[in-house]
Amino acid sequence: MPLLSVIMPVYDERATILEILRRVEAVPIDKEIIIIDDYSKDGTRDILKDQVEGRAGVRILFQECNQGKGAALARGFNEAIGDMVIVQDADLEYDPRDYQKLIEPITDGEADVVFGSRFTGSPRRVLYFWHTVINSMLTLFSNMMTNLNLTDMETCYKVFRREIIQSVHLSSKRFGFEPEITAKLAKMKVRIYEVPISYHGRTYQEGKKISWKDGVTAFWHILRFSLFSTASKAPGAQTLEAMERARNFNQWMFDRIKPFAGSRVLEVGSGRGNMTRFFMQKDIIIASDIDEEHLQILRRQFGSCPNCRIEKLDLTGFDPASFANEKPNTIVCLNVLEHIEDDRAALRRLWNTLAPGGKLILLVPSIPFLYCSMDRTINHYRRYSRLSLRKSVEEAGFRVLHQEAFNFLGIFGWFINGKILRRKSVPLLQLVVFDRLLFLFKFERVLRLPWGLSQIAICEKPLEN
Repeated sequence: MPLLSVIMPVYDERATILEILRRVEAVPIDKEIIIIDDYSKDGTRDILKDQVEGRAGVRILFQECNQGKGAALARGFNEAIGDMVIVQDADLEYDPRDYQKLIEPITDGEADVVFGSRFTGSPRRVLYFWHTVINSMLTLFSNMMTNLNLTDMETCYKVFRREIIQSVHLSSKRFGFEPEITAKLAKMKVRIYEVPISYHGRTYQEGKKISWKDGVTAFWHILRFSLFSTASKAPGAQTLEAMERARNFNQWMFDRIKPFAGSRVLEVGSGRGNMTRFFMQKDIIIASDIDEEHLQILRRQFGSCPNCRIEKLDLTGFDPASFANEKPNTIVCLNVLEHIEDDRAALRRLWNTLAPGGKLILLVPSIPFLYCSMDRTINHYRRYSRLSLRKSVEEAGFRVLHQEAFNFLGIFGWFINGKILRRKSVPLLQLVVFDRLLFLFKFERVLRLPWGLSQIAICEKPLEN
């Protein structure tokens, strides 16, 4: 049976902590319980030390100062070892007997995340009207920003596959966790399900802590995390996630390489599928990546398409024979080659994979002088000059049919952010503005400028004699 990690943040819950723990322990599911005491001052801490610490299946983490619910959850998520992770408040508003139906969509293989909805027909205690109104407004605004159709964004009960929640970069310390995790899950393209749960809300006299101020703040969190943040922890993944929003830029890039793409395409380094979606009309599209998180995103988006195959591919050591059945006549390799230390060996493997007469479409960072902190952060070994790229591909056996500069104005943004300000990445807002104003920058193709932040090379594998 899969193991469920129950993450329980606690702050001043002296009256309920032992009862909620008893209820969680009574659920007939294999589980571990991780309690994070957020520096309680009402005696909860003493109860945990005297009556709970050392109990089988229960771990207690004591915060050294009060940091907030979000910080407690983040610590608990990092400590979890279960296959699935659920959030459990330490009051008695949510019923652990709902665990079984909450985890079913995940154990059945249908979902990656499950939200428990208090507003879809299950028994619930009738309480504050204006709380319901604010909850509905927050959920509506969140749905507008994330393009989800949740009925209860602010619910406590959320279940995650462990690898999902542990891959998310969380920054909210207090009650901003709910809008933050919702926005970031939407960006990760996970499969989200909702199931009805019972709800036994409590009054302020009974210990309810959240107030109208937290509701107002939540609107800012929704806006902030939907527009100005990324979900991933790794800088490279953050860059890909940010570039996913640059739909105009991605379309511009595809339009430059579209005339050279054949009917059987191998895309190396597909990432989150920013370019993959443009190739879905081909006879065969093999989307590949080395990162397991990206492969999961690709499978969720394109795994059901009959003409699409998702493959793990390490450009430093894959076997070209593994693609012999598909006989790709086009290999698309965009912003990948610079990540490979021995790029000539990688190019030779691509040569052996490609059908005779096929095309290799490369896009690489250009102008070695621009190499800076942002390149190092995303593990670039180099930036290419026009001559160094041509030499590399010709040594691998390719013939260069076409080579051009791409994204002239990007040079200035990269120079300022990386060489002068020494940033590790381009700010998300800059990318959004650039994408919106892209129509002003397309003059470069008319002028045929010899410089660009990147360069495109169309290479051909000669027909066999």
